[in-house]
Amino acid sequence: MANFKLEPYFKPAEDLTQFLCEKTQSTSASFFRVLVDYNLCKMASVMRISISTHDRGLIPVNMYAIALAPSGTGKGHATNIMEEVIMKGFRERYLEDVLPSVAEESLAKLADKRATKKNRDPDTEHELVKAEFDRLGTFVFNFDSATTPAVKQMRHKLLMCGAGAVNMEIDEIGSNLLSNQEVLTAFLELFDVGKIKPKLTKNTNENIRGEEIEGKTPTNLMLFGTPSKLLNGGKTEDEFMSMQETGYARRCFCAFTNNTNKRIDMSPEDAYLTATSQISAGAMQLLATQFERLADATHFGQELVMDKDVAIEWIKYRMDCEAEADSLSEHDEIRKAEIAHRYFKAMKLAGAYAFTEGSYQIEMKHLYSAIKRAEESGADFAKILTRDRNYVKLAKYIAIVEHEVTNVDLVEDLPFYRGSVSQKSDLIALATAWAYKNNIVIKRQFNDGIEFFKGETLEVTDLSKTIVAHSAGLAQGYSPDYAPFDKLDKLLNMPSYNWVNHHMMDGHRMEDNSIEGFNLVVLDVDGTATLDEAKVFMGEYKYYMYTTKRHRTVGDGCNGEDRFRIVLPLTHTLRMSRDEFRQFMQNIANWLPINVDDKTFQRARKWLTHNGEIHKNLDGDLLNALLFIPKTSKSEQLKSQMANLENLTNIERWFVNNTGEGNRSNQLIKYALMLVDANKSYDEVERALKQLNEKLPNGLSESELASTILSTAAKAIVKRGK
Repeated sequence: MANFKLEPYFKPAEDLTQFLCEKTQSTSASFFRVLVDYNLCKMASVMRISISTHDRGLIPVNMYAIALAPSGTGKGHATNIMEEVIMKGFRERYLEDVLPSVAEESLAKLADKRATKKNRDPDTEHELVKAEFDRLGTFVFNFDSATTPAVKQMRHKLLMCGAGAVNMEIDEIGSNLLSNQEVLTAFLELFDVGKIKPKLTKNTNENIRGEEIEGKTPTNLMLFGTPSKLLNGGKTEDEFMSMQETGYARRCFCAFTNNTNKRIDMSPEDAYLTATSQISAGAMQLLATQFERLADATHFGQELVMDKDVAIEWIKYRMDCEAEADSLSEHDEIRKAEIAHRYFKAMKLAGAYAFTEGSYQIEMKHLYSAIKRAEESGADFAKILTRDRNYVKLAKYIAIVEHEVTNVDLVEDLPFYRGSVSQKSDLIALATAWAYKNNIVIKRQFNDGIEFFKGETLEVTDLSKTIVAHSAGLAQGYSPDYAPFDKLDKLLNMPSYNWVNHHMMDGHRMEDNSIEGFNLVVLDVDGTATLDEAKVFMGEYKYYMYTTKRHRTVGDGCNGEDRFRIVLPLTHTLRMSRDEFRQFMQNIANWLPINVDDKTFQRARKWLTHNGEIHKNLDGDLLNALLFIPKTSKSEQLKSQMANLENLTNIERWFVNNTGEGNRSNQLIKYALMLVDANKSYDEVERALKQLNEKLPNGLSESELASTILSTAAKAIVKRGK
C-alpha cells in the first residue's frame, strides 16, 4: 500500500483542529481531527450531498466515528466550540431557510403523488400530508439517545421532507453504551445508504400503520468518551468489542489516546495569550462564515463527481486495502474487516472535503487527504484491538499499588474481577504468567486465612552497573559503587580487601544499614565441592569463582579441600527485606546440587577478597532471579519440582531439572565427564548414566547412550590414565 503519511491534511479541517488544540492546550490532535471530520460530514449529510461513482452508483456522504480520550483532554470544551461557534451559523441558517423551503416543495410533490395514486382531491391530500408531517414532531438536528421506533419515526419525517440526516452523538459512551444497544444495532443497517427495513406492527384504530415512503436518509453517529470507562474489562467492553465484530469496525473512523497530552511547557501568561488569541479566533470566524454560506438551497442535493484519474486512484486504494486484509490470518477477523473497508470510509470523507470547499468535483487532493485520515484512524483502531486484556490490567494494578491487596480490594477496584472463585483464580494465574514475562513479580501469601497480593516492577540488570560496596575496613568506609561485571575480577583479586553486594547507609556496614537493591549473589563453598564440579554445574551461567586464603590448605580444620566463592549476576535488580533476602538465598541453595554455607545469607555479609586463583565465564546466561523470589508462583513451582524428585541425589536432581529436549546430550556428557573427573571407573560411569537417563522425562535410547555419551566417557577415562 502506498504511503500517505507525507500527504497534507485537508487545510480547513487541519486549521480547525489546531485551533481546538490551542483552545484546549492539548498537543494530541487525534480526537479533534475526528471531531472536525465528523462535523464536516454532518454538514454534507443534512444537505443531502452524494457522490456519483463509476461502479457503485450514488454514495451518500456520512460518517460514523468513535473518539476516545481520557478525562482532561478537552473533549467537552472542543465539542462546545464546534457546536456554539463553528457550526452555529450553518445550523441556524439550515433550519430557518434550507429545510423549510426544501420540505415545502417535497411535501407538495408527495401530496400530488398520493392524490394521483388514490384518485383524491389534491387539496385534501395536501392537508393530510401536512397533518401527518406535523404529527411526527419537530426535526431534531442532533440527539444523544434514542429508541429504534423514534429513529424510524425521525426517518419517516426526513423522507417526507426530502432533507436532513439522522445525527446521534453520544457522550460518555462507556456509561451509555449498554442503554443504547438496541438503537446502535439499528444504526448498523443505516450506515451504507441510509435504509432500514420497517417493523410490521398491528394496525388498530389507536395505532394506524402509516404509509411507507421508499427512500434513503443519511445517518451520522459520534460515540466519544474516556477509554477507561468503555474498555473497563467488564460487560461494557465485551459489548463494545461485539459491536466491532458485527460491523462497527468497518464503518467507523476512530481516534484513541490514553494520554491528555496537555501543554506543560507553557507559562501561565503564554497559556492565556494562546487561549485568547484574536488571530486564531478571527480565522475561525471566517471559517464559520464560510460554513454558514454552505447552508444554501443552491447547494442542496449536489451529486459530486470525480474524473477518471481520481476514480482509478480510489479503486487502487480499495484493492490495496483488500490485499492487506487478505494477508491477515483468519483469527484477525475484526482487523480484516476494518482494513478491507477503509476505502469506502475514505471516499465519503473526500466528498465532505469537496463540499466544504464548495467544489462540485472530488479532486485528488481531497481523496489523498481523506485516505491519510483513514489510515490514521486504522492505526488508532489497532490500538484498541491491542488494548490491555483483563489479566494484564490486573497484573499492572497489583504492581502499581504500593501496599498489599486482598480479593476484596480487587473486587472493589476492578470491575472485571468478578465471577466464581475458580474464575478469579484463573485470572490471577494469567496475570502472574504475564507478569513473569514482563519484569513484574507478584507475591502471594496467606495471613489468618486471608490471601494477600503484592506486586513489584523489576529492573533488568545492567551488567555495566553491578551493585557493590567496598572498603579496607571491617565495618566503616564502604563506598557505594556500580562495577562493570566483566571488570569485577579487579576487585575480587585484590589482597585483603572487603566488599558487600549491597550499598550501605553512610558507608557503615550493618544489617539495618543495608539499602535494598542487589543484582549479584555470592555463594560460599567450603570443601563441599571442587572447582571443576562447580564449573560443570554453573557452566551455562556467567560467573566468577575465586579461591579463598584457606583454599587447599591443611590444618586448622582444613584437609586440602577446594574453598572458593561463586559470584553470579542476576537477571533483575531485586529489593528485599532482611527476611526475604535470607529466604531468597535459601531457595538458591536448595536448588544447587552442591552444599553452600547457609550462615552467610545476610545482606550485610562481608566478603574478603584474595589474590589467588580466579576463574570466570563471561559468555553464559544470567541467573534467573524470578525463580527464587519468595512467595511467588515460580518459586513455589520450583519447590514442588524438587519435592517430586526428593528420592534423587542433589546432583541427579540438578541434572533432571536442567535437562530438556534441546540439551539432553550435552547435560548427560557433562554428568559423565564429572564422574570421570571424580575417578569413577567405566562400569560406575555406565551404571550412573543409565540410572540418570531413566529418570529423565524423555531419555536417550540405549544405542544413543552407548554410541555418544559412553563413547565420550570411555575416551576421557583412557586419557585420564595416561
